[in-house]
Amino acid sequence: MTPAIMPQRAPGPNPQNAPRKRNVVAVASGKGGVGKTWFSITLAHALARAGHRTLLFDGDLGLANIDVQLGVAPQHDLGAVIAGKATMAQVVERYEDGGFDVIAGRSGSGNLASLPMSRLVQLRDELHEIAQGYDHVVLDLGAGVERAVRILVGGARTCLVVATDEPTSITDAYAFIKVTALDHLADDIRIIVNMASGARDGERTYATLRKACREFLKIEPPLAGIIRRDDHVKDSIRRQTSLLTRHPNTEAAHDVESIAAALAAA
Repeated sequence: MTPAIMPQRAPGPNPQNAPRKRNVVAVASGKGGVGKTWFSITLAHALARAGHRTLLFDGDLGLANIDVQLGVAPQHDLGAVIAGKATMAQVVERYEDGGFDVIAGRSGSGNLASLPMSRLVQLRDELHEIAQGYDHVVLDLGAGVERAVRILVGGARTCLVVATDEPTSITDAYAFIKVTALDHLADDIRIIVNMASGARDGERTYATLRKACREFLKIEPPLAGIIRRDDHVKDSIRRQTSLLTRHPNTEAAHDVESIAAALAAA
């Protein structure tokens, strides 16, 4: 597998200087279409169902869609924070059906993704202040390795990189891991294999990604979990409902709950 070409890194404050927050889990992917946002929602719900105070933060600046997948219309979102009309704490809203809190992004607002680095760092730090009131904060990042993603992931305890068995997904996941590892953006990088045909298929996908990381980066990110392909996931997304609300006893639901339990125990 040929390593991907990395984009040039933006000058300015180094995200690796951010203080580590033990309860912040960043969910990332090298490319879109791998189920990253769905996984973030389901992970937050699983943690809440297990009795943990949980916040879900939509960090996909400019292409936010957590509110769409949950079928909610938040009164406030990050746009109000950016505009100086509200503090981060004031835009926290409760998702009653899941028992967790949400900070929604601003869907379709590309200007958020082009914020100055200093403002992005400030947003991240404000989020980490709010994180003190929760057991777990799940940060749904945008796909890729753009500047906003690198800054927001800085300081997270764990970064879960979601990939599927598609070659482009594996290559792009490797690219994300490379940037995150070389810049020391997260202490703990783990891999999630989503939409696997079964355990053996998921293990093969993980082995391919692990081999690339071992050969080119001299690291071996551990496997955080395999999520089996499940048609109930598509149904829950169409219905704009969390999988754990609509289909709590399905294979994918159990897989995410297992991942949540392992994270909570770490």
